[in-house]
Amino acid sequence: MGSYGATQIKVLEGLEAVRKRPGMYIGDTSERGYHHLVYEVIDNSVDEALAGYCTEIEVVICEDGSISVEDNGRGIPVAIHPSEGVSSVEVVMTKLHAGGKFEGEAYKVSGGLHGVGVSVVNALSEWLKVEVRKNGKLHFMEFKRGRPVAPLRAVGDSEGTGTKVWFMPDREIFEEVMGFNYETLVHRIRELAFLNAGLKFRIKDLRKGREREQEFYYEGGIKSFVEYVNKPKAPLYKEIMYFSAERDNVVLEVALQHNQGYQENIYTYANNIHTQEGGTHLFGFKSALTRCINSYASKNGFLKGLKEGIQGEDTREGLTAVISIKLPEPQFEGQTKTKLGNSEIKGLVEQIVGDNLSRFLEENPKVAKLVVNKAADAARARQAARKAKELVRRKGALDAGNLPGKLADCQDENPENCELFLVEGDSAGGSAKQGRDKKYQAVLPLKGKILNVEKARFDAMLAFEEIRTIITALGTGIGSEDFDISKLRYHKIIIMTDADVDGSHIRTLLLTFFYRQMHDVIAGGYLYIAQPPLYKVKKGRTERYVKDDAELRRMVVDEAISNISVLSSDGRKTEGEDLREIVLSLGKIPSLLDEFRGRFDPRVILEFAKLRKSRDVFKEKEKTEKLAQAIVESIKEKLFTPECGCEVVSHNGGWGIKAVTRLNGVQVETLLSSDLYQMPEYNQLSSILKRATALGSPPFKVFINGEDKPDYEHLSVEEISRVILEAGKKGFSIQRYKGLGEMNPDQLWETTMNPEKRNLLQVRVEDAIDADEVFTVLMGDQVEPRRKFIEENALNIRNLDI
Repeated sequence: MGSYGATQIKVLEGLEAVRKRPGMYIGDTSERGYHHLVYEVIDNSVDEALAGYCTEIEVVICEDGSISVEDNGRGIPVAIHPSEGVSSVEVVMTKLHAGGKFEGEAYKVSGGLHGVGVSVVNALSEWLKVEVRKNGKLHFMEFKRGRPVAPLRAVGDSEGTGTKVWFMPDREIFEEVMGFNYETLVHRIRELAFLNAGLKFRIKDLRKGREREQEFYYEGGIKSFVEYVNKPKAPLYKEIMYFSAERDNVVLEVALQHNQGYQENIYTYANNIHTQEGGTHLFGFKSALTRCINSYASKNGFLKGLKEGIQGEDTREGLTAVISIKLPEPQFEGQTKTKLGNSEIKGLVEQIVGDNLSRFLEENPKVAKLVVNKAADAARARQAARKAKELVRRKGALDAGNLPGKLADCQDENPENCELFLVEGDSAGGSAKQGRDKKYQAVLPLKGKILNVEKARFDAMLAFEEIRTIITALGTGIGSEDFDISKLRYHKIIIMTDADVDGSHIRTLLLTFFYRQMHDVIAGGYLYIAQPPLYKVKKGRTERYVKDDAELRRMVVDEAISNISVLSSDGRKTEGEDLREIVLSLGKIPSLLDEFRGRFDPRVILEFAKLRKSRDVFKEKEKTEKLAQAIVESIKEKLFTPECGCEVVSHNGGWGIKAVTRLNGVQVETLLSSDLYQMPEYNQLSSILKRATALGSPPFKVFINGEDKPDYEHLSVEEISRVILEAGKKGFSIQRYKGLGEMNPDQLWETTMNPEKRNLLQVRVEDAIDADEVFTVLMGDQVEPRRKFIEENALNIRNLDI
């Protein structure tokens, strides 16, 4: 077993600054930084795997929202550190830059500066617990906000070796984050499983109502990665080319396969870090690919009729490739580690890929023919596209100095101050032109639906007038040779379409265009989607535009509340601001109950929540039986559902109630137990009902306009909100708003264009692989993957409304 002991842990500095300036260490304190804590711990376990000592890693999101990462590596050293006088576990967890990797003895390769990471995780956690299985003993240590609670101690015997780190991110630091996103963690774990062939990952989510579990294990490594990405894309040939080599402690793996599409997808990694901006390993790969395919094409007579030959971009059309390099001392350009800078790597990668790819093409002539013919077709299309580009240039159609006639440009010439609205149709375009602030807002109306660029080659795209108009207006140029993001004329590009099916389609086509042809516009944070109001509300001569259902509810309640009072059965009267707050809160109940639908009968959940019992009731069987009887009586009385039965069952060392009801003619089983108290939706429901106890005891009477006789009586607490909303809507004309053109210029300015009042959504790509798959499946040529996607996801959509 390799030497990984106390002498390999080198201490550089303490943790004093971490809690004061967490952004310096994890980027930010948003959701991204929150998940970065987990990645740091996982990467330590992966380092053990890279060193050859770990085969399994398990990540568990616990019921209380904490998370644990456990591996079967050698275990953090437990001996007393020679220079610190405390255990090496304590040094690793409390001293910044303390980690075996800094000496270069324990790890030949390490995924980033993870000696920093684990101590930073400790400093930014409310609490952290570490268990180490080593030397036949189970060792334990606990920390609170980075400080040790007690020294490391042996708490029992243990077979095998390994480390488990279990922590709760500090809510004082991550104030706005609601918890771990399972899908975000799955994306990173799947990526690591692809990049480390034979390393098994498990992830579990134990949070109530969200229980799930997945395992990732790819014997094929990055070959499996290429297969995964290309699955919906119709591969050009069956084989996946794969090369690996090790030289001077540098390990290179390359896998590639072409598909019948036109998009290039190359994913590059250095020490498991996604190098989004590429670097020297990508330069070496591209150079070798171009040289090898050109050499084979020339030698075998494929270049007839191609005066200019095959260029690099031609060889990469429809290419999916993964390049993974592992090296002892990576040099990353910039703080974000997104570009590999080691100069010696370019030549090494170029030589290894060149030798292996040339051999593959010679040994597989059928595949070679398909690859070269696709590159030749791409070269012809590129030449046709250049001619088309030159033609439209001669006409001035792509020249930023010759702006399109229908563009209403702004006066300010500083791009940082300027906005461009891409507007659906001439009608809305006319209103937008009149309503805008001409100083800094430009408007470009688009006629009809633009071309779906996912299905079109470059020359066909340039032939489409509306796309040429967008390119010219933006001023960046188009294509790998001409595109220059620094020439972008507007730093806010705002897609503004109607809230109907056609508007949604146009927005999707525009997003596809920007994602595939102007990705830097999205990466730079320049693309936005306008959020026009959803309703037009009229009362008398007054008109208002309302953003969404929540705002409509507030407006209606505000209108009605001054003339309404509620009287409880015990004589308590509620009105005014007190009643308003409770009614708005009660209005959230229907959407909360929707969260339970499919797994529970929401009516049973509501009746149980109204009884306001603590979770301790499920500890004793007698109390649970009394509760079951109360629920049966409540359901039969309130819901007119005679077919209801409740059975007390043992559950998790205590008791539960299995309620059987019929909902829409279908029998539904609802398990009431202490598990419910782990669900955020149930806790929110309970909080609303607790607040509503200020109204008094049910049933309730509602009085409108100060009448002595109640307008409504015999109401339950949740019915109060419904009748008050009904009363508030009287006299209103509420129109569901779908067309931008229905607004006059002043209204469009006030609701959608005024920076002080509008709502914009910024378009961001968090997961490039998943985004690529979605665009390919939904916008591409292949019908079967799209049909499967719709079948699998249609039932998961609530409130589908486009």
